[in-house]
Amino acid sequence: MEHISKLDNPVWYSLSETHQNHVINFGNIKFYKPDYAPFGAIKFDENIAKALAEYSKLIKTFLIVGSKPKLPENVTIVNRLSGLQMVTFNKIDLPTTEKIIKLNSSHLKEVLGLVKLVYPEYFKEKTFYMGNYYGIFKNNQLAAITGERMQTNDFIEVSAVITHPNHTRQGYAKQLIAHTVNTIISQGKIPFLHVAESNTGPIKLYESLGFTIRREMSFWVLTRK
Repeated sequence: MEHISKLDNPVWYSLSETHQNHVINFGNIKFYKPDYAPFGAIKFDENIAKALAEYSKLIKTFLIVGSKPKLPENVTIVNRLSGLQMVTFNKIDLPTTEKIIKLNSSHLKEVLGLVKLVYPEYFKEKTFYMGNYYGIFKNNQLAAITGERMQTNDFIEVSAVITHPNHTRQGYAKQLIAHTVNTIISQGKIPFLHVAESNTGPIKLYESLGFTIRREMSFWVLTRK
């Protein structure tokens, strides 16, 4: 499967293919428009510093996914997040006991409120429009969500696997992941995801659903001085 190598640089290929309308393109380095996602990726190592300096004018803190970048004087590395990229090629056989709703713009405020509890720095308002999002409601409260983020011609990233603290341990995340994965595979695409290497609980959950670890991924957190 030759195209699997695109997952070595998923941001680059997402912005070159399905998400090319969301790109800020410096040629050898591409970024998402900052109101969609604070991510960028390098294809070639020339003039990287100049591109980073320009992008940092649009958003103070952002990430490069993949190789360690060469930095301009006005940008510094805050942290390197070590992640794992996981992939599955098979549908998930799991009973659905909850009503799963495809979310739309009328749910955006509730989605942003739920995301704020977990990782608001990486989920921007227009992240919601990068793919489909699905949710489970309980007592008129959004209890859990799962959605799609990076996308190429062949792959779709499963992302934003979030359960409200009041609704954990009910199996909602499993059902939403299964629904999202099966929908992606039904479109003839391959689901993948990223998870922090230190998050052993979620890793075990994804493995129980059929995901396997493909490779380690570096997420370089950069900020403008």
